[in-house]
Amino acid sequence: MTAPDTTRILVIDDEAPIRRFLRVPLEADGHDVIEAGTAREGILAVAREAPGLVILDLGLPDADGLTVLHEIRSWSQVPVLVLSVRADEAGKVAALDAGAQDYVVKPFGMKELLARIRSLLRDRGGPTAPTVIEIADLRIEPANHSVTKGGVPLHLTRREFDLLWMLASHSGRLITQSMILKSLWGPAHVEDSQYLRVYIRQLRQKLGDDAANPRYIMTEPGIGYRFMG
Repeated sequence: MTAPDTTRILVIDDEAPIRRFLRVPLEADGHDVIEAGTAREGILAVAREAPGLVILDLGLPDADGLTVLHEIRSWSQVPVLVLSVRADEAGKVAALDAGAQDYVVKPFGMKELLARIRSLLRDRGGPTAPTVIEIADLRIEPANHSVTKGGVPLHLTRREFDLLWMLASHSGRLITQSMILKSLWGPAHVEDSQYLRVYIRQLRQKLGDDAANPRYIMTEPGIGYRFMG
């Protein structure tokens, strides 16, 4: 299979005006844009064109976008950003758990969309996991499980550190509750959202973060969390 080109973006959307609306700013941001108007065209384009990122609408004429996502995920790890009018929490969670890296609801702000795309492509570009994360005044070092804020050490439990590392190493991306619980606590705990909220609250307290006006951890109600980098 051809290596993905991180400058190439595939837009799968049955509405030609939306594809045109996306093409101009994406090309101005330095990307080559490929268009597909159906599920079949989109799946073939992923295989033939090896894009660096896919923007996927869920309301396609020949198949649901989730079907496309499942098909792509069976043989490709290309980042997928879902762009849809569906704003219900269950739909967002289903798409993210099926393998989408992010979810943006129509109508959307172009600046925010471009920022989300840059975040996904930065993740794609890194060949190895970071050895140290520095975001704002935080420094996170996995080798010795240390965290400092403004040079002052923070004392986190092992589980709190693992949670912070998972969020910060995917800075800017939406991570669902079930993904966090499955990764850190195991498949038997994917429904224990209250358990996760306790740890998020403890982590926020130690970071000096305010849930109502977050600097580090943003809650996506009913869905998950996004680390603000």
